[in-house]
Amino acid sequence: MIYTLYYVHDPMCSWCYAFKPTLETLKKHLDSNIKIVHVVGGLAAHSDEIMPKDMQEKIENIWYEIEDVTGTKFNHDFWKKCSPRRSTYLACEATILARYENKEEEMINAIQEAYYQKAMNPSDATTLISLAKQIGMDEKKFEEDLKSQKIEDDLQNELNFRRSLHVKTFPSLILEYKKELYPINIKYNDYEAMLNQIKKREV
Repeated sequence: MIYTLYYVHDPMCSWCYAFKPTLETLKKHLDSNIKIVHVVGGLAAHSDEIMPKDMQEKIENIWYEIEDVTGTKFNHDFWKKCSPRRSTYLACEATILARYENKEEEMINAIQEAYYQKAMNPSDATTLISLAKQIGMDEKKFEEDLKSQKIEDDLQNELNFRRSLHVKTFPSLILEYKKELYPINIKYNDYEAMLNQIKKREV
């Protein structure tokens, strides 16, 4: 019996970044009949507008909250060095492009490290192009594909699929078996609690 565990996330979601160590531990303890599928959530649509100061302060305060709750550390220099935009679709598209070359998790890790540790802005195409090169993708092809109608369509299809899972918050875990969907309560510091939820659904 094959189960699918959908991990719905956004590469620029700070709570998703904090969840990563616990998720990796959970993966190691899952039974072999559970297939994990990443789904990008699309936290914020394309925008060239600089984020208002009050929103910047709100999000930076969320980073401080996450540090208190999970122990995850952020490089707050991002808010001084960059011009933040409420825009994550490009990073989601970069993640899908990397998936086509079996480098999805490498791209997610590269985006998160750039954003949260190196104070780089993944809302900028130039940042994503440099990250693609860093993980061994063809720089020119990636740049062209990032501008294509196909990747826009692929992202919209994925966002529609995310909606079909009835997911509105990130990160989310959804277990699917025989077309039935079972939400798994996220526990940022307790993989065993999530593992127990999953095992209760296994036949």
